[in-house]
Amino acid sequence: MNPGMDDAFEVEVQGVTRSFGDAVAVDRVSLEVRRGEFLTLLGPSGCGKTTLLRIIGGFETPDEGRVILGGNDVTETPPYRRDVTTVFQQYALFPHLNVFRNVTFGLERRRITRAEVERRTREALDLVRLSGTESRRPSELSGGQQQRVALARALVLEPRVLLLEEPLAALDLKLRKQMQLELKSIQRRVGISFIYVTHDQEEALTMSDRIVVMNAGRIEQVGNAAEIYERPATEFVADFIGVSNIVEGTVEEIAEGLASIRVGNAKVAAKCVNVVLGESVRLMIRPEKIRVVEEIRAESLAGRIESAIYLGESTQWIIALEDGRRVTALEQNREPFDAREARLGRLVSIGWEPEAAVVLNR
Repeated sequence: MNPGMDDAFEVEVQGVTRSFGDAVAVDRVSLEVRRGEFLTLLGPSGCGKTTLLRIIGGFETPDEGRVILGGNDVTETPPYRRDVTTVFQQYALFPHLNVFRNVTFGLERRRITRAEVERRTREALDLVRLSGTESRRPSELSGGQQQRVALARALVLEPRVLLLEEPLAALDLKLRKQMQLELKSIQRRVGISFIYVTHDQEEALTMSDRIVVMNAGRIEQVGNAAEIYERPATEFVADFIGVSNIVEGTVEEIAEGLASIRVGNAKVAAKCVNVVLGESVRLMIRPEKIRVVEEIRAESLAGRIESAIYLGESTQWIIALEDGRRVTALEQNREPFDAREARLGRLVSIGWEPEAAVVLNR
C-alpha cells in the first residue's frame, strides 16, 4: 500500500485530466470511492463521466494525475491486470455460447480447478436469479435476463470494484425500474464497490449511496441523494436534478438565521447561508415545497394559474408571475381533478418555508 493512502477507500482518483485534441473530457478531477459503496457518476452527455469510468478501468490513460486502487498506483496498469471488471451498455454476450459458458468464460482463463469454476458460476447465477437457464443461448433470453448474465459474468470474477456503464439503458421503463432495485440489492449482498455511470437522475437517486454530479469535465457536487436533491450546491445541479424554480432577489434583512429577500414587489424568506446585506442572490425552491394560496397577500409573490397538469397522485401547476416568469408547484390530489381545473386563470399567492429555499452558488 502506498504511504498516506486511506484504506477505507477502494478507489482514489487524484487530479486526473484527460483531453482528446482540444477537448478536455476530464478536468483535474479528484474523487474517493469508499469500500463497499454504490457510487454513481451522473451528468449529461459529454460531461466526462464515461471517460472517468474508463480511466478507472484502465481503458484510458490520464494525461495528468493518478488512479489508486486498493492502495496501489494503477495509473499505467492495463485493464486486465486491474482488480476491476466492467459491465458495458452493450452486454457483449457470446451468441454461440450458452448462459453457463458465457459466465465461466473469464474464469476458464484463470488457474483454478474445474470444480471451483462450476461452484462460483452456479453461485453467481443464483445471485442474479438465473438458476435453471444455464443451457439457454442469449437469443432465448429477455433483455433483463441478458443484463443479468452480463452482471453474473462480471461478479463471478470476484473483483475489488465493479464498473457499470449505463447497463440498463436498453431496457424498457418498467424493467429498468425493477432492475435498479435488483442491482442495489445485489450490491449490498456482495459488498463490493460499484461505480455506476448514468444520465438518468431518477436512477441515480434510487440506487446510490453517493452521487457525483459532473458537468463539462468537472465535479459540481458530491453527496447522497437527499443532499443532492434538497441542497444543490450550484445552479447546474439544481436544474439538472429534478424540477426546480429559481428566483432572483436582493438581501434586505438578516435576523435570527433568516434572510429577508426582495423579489420585485414581494418579500420572501430563506435560511441564511453565506449571504450579506445588499447582495443579489438566486434562490432555488422545489415544486413540492411551494404553497399555493387563493388570496393575494401584501408583499407576497403573486401570479395567475396558467395550466394544470394531471400526474395521477398529484397536479402540477404552472403559475405566471407578474414579471412574466413562471413557477411550477406540485400538490397532492385530494379533490376531483375537474374541481382543480376550475382554478385555471385565478390569481394566487405562492410561498414556502424558509428552510425550503436554497441560496445557490453561481
